[in-house]
Amino acid sequence: MTNQHDQGRSPAAEAARSSPAAQPANSSTAIPAPGDRVLTIPNFISFARLLGVPVFVWLVLGVRTATGDWWAVGILIASGVSDWLDGKIARALNQQSRLGQVLDPAADRLYIVATVIALAVRAIIPWWLVAVLAVRELVMGVVLGALRRRGWGALQVSFAGKTATWCLLYAFPLLFLGSHNASYAEVTRIIGWIFVFWGSALYWWAAGLYIAQARQLLAETKESVLP
Repeated sequence: MTNQHDQGRSPAAEAARSSPAAQPANSSTAIPAPGDRVLTIPNFISFARLLGVPVFVWLVLGVRTATGDWWAVGILIASGVSDWLDGKIARALNQQSRLGQVLDPAADRLYIVATVIALAVRAIIPWWLVAVLAVRELVMGVVLGALRRRGWGALQVSFAGKTATWCLLYAFPLLFLGSHNASYAEVTRIIGWIFVFWGSALYWWAAGLYIAQARQLLAETKESVLP
């Protein structure tokens, strides 16, 4: 059966895949081969989520009112629900695709980046928190780049990584509401910061899990091509 990582694989990675010792590890950590379809319901949902990012930024940094913040919170909630929904639909209708594997995490990261920067610009969170999350993304970029050079594609999304994303997507709307001059502000601000610390910790823990997977794949690829 053809694996999604076969295309564009380097000779070293081809040798690793043909190695009996490396095959079980690769098949357990690599994502199963998706389809090449583009026009699917999950992809449409993911694309719609991406279109919401500039609207969200305009509401938060352009409008800058309590009403605008509430609309921005609605967009974040809709993004979270659609993130869960497109995965459910993809599995139920067998509509997994390579494009979906790119669009879904891209939408998650864009919302996190846009929200973190918007919160920092409005002085709702400190810039050191932006740096903590940005460094994590840089580390993961280096890891994924090393995998691609050896012919590997994306790693299996971990439960910790998805939970971290959900925690942060819960935290940011609460922090927006916590910045208002209203009776609910103090409670939402406290709960929001709890989610921020928990989500940031899980975000880095998930990075550690991804790095461990990557090291295993790279080590097995290297061993399999040694004479």
